[in-house]
Amino acid sequence: MEIQQVKAFLAVAEELHFGRAAERLGMLQPPLSRTIRALEDHLGVDLFRRTTRNVALTAAGEALVEPARKMIEYRTLATEAVRRAADGQTGHIEFGFAHSSSRRLAAALVTASTAHKPGVSFGLHSDVYAEEGITRLVDGSLDLALVRWAKQPPGVTGRPVMVERLSAALPVGHRLAGRASVRVDELADEDFIALPEHPSSTLREATLRLCHEAGFAPRVVQSAPDSQTIGALVAAGLGISITFDSVSAATREAGTVAVPLDIPEEPTKLYLAHRTDHGKASVEAVLTLAEVVLPTVE
Repeated sequence: MEIQQVKAFLAVAEELHFGRAAERLGMLQPPLSRTIRALEDHLGVDLFRRTTRNVALTAAGEALVEPARKMIEYRTLATEAVRRAADGQTGHIEFGFAHSSSRRLAAALVTASTAHKPGVSFGLHSDVYAEEGITRLVDGSLDLALVRWAKQPPGVTGRPVMVERLSAALPVGHRLAGRASVRVDELADEDFIALPEHPSSTLREATLRLCHEAGFAPRVVQSAPDSQTIGALVAAGLGISITFDSVSAATREAGTVAVPLDIPEEPTKLYLAHRTDHGKASVEAVLTLAEVVLPTVE
């Protein structure tokens, strides 16, 4: 059945008058009668009993009324669903991030999206480090990611939403805790607490590189699965760690202090990244919202 035939049938079924039904549909009566006859021929039944005085539904016509109404309703729902998806009002986004500072930004964006675009749902991946995040953006298993990079990777773009500087996380009673800054070589005799070895762990790689450049290999006495645990171990006096100031601020543990590292490096930027050709209206809508929730930093 064609949708125009269904609409014509319902108009006649509800008016029980071909003239009024034709007027309601904005058409002439002869084309309406031909449309109803074509529908009856298609179904192989009479839907109406017609006399010179009145029009009445047959049993077959009575049976068709509710299904016909459902067809119109479902068509309207389908049209609306397609429109909302095309406008970015519905959809599903896979969102990757790691570190406590990234989690705070991710939570802010998801919360704002839930308030303004409730039809968009998120799959959250909270253990996605930089290299992995970029790889997963490229292969399409992530739509958005909060990642760091030194050089923009091909096929991926994004805006910087946080500037991060490296610092030493120290127990409050540490000999260097009161300093305005500390050189990396001053940490040569310290016990270090670090994230586990991971090919995409920016912080662990930065710790090893900075220490080697300062002329020593860090003595890692304990690995910990996340920044919160590292902070607790530092506060307990087990050792120190090198971390981003944003991570330290987000996980500030009582009994710890963050002292900026005296290094010539440019600050690291955290990007809200996506594929250059993502092609999803929901992603574009959330990116537009993110310009307010997570403004660009310089």
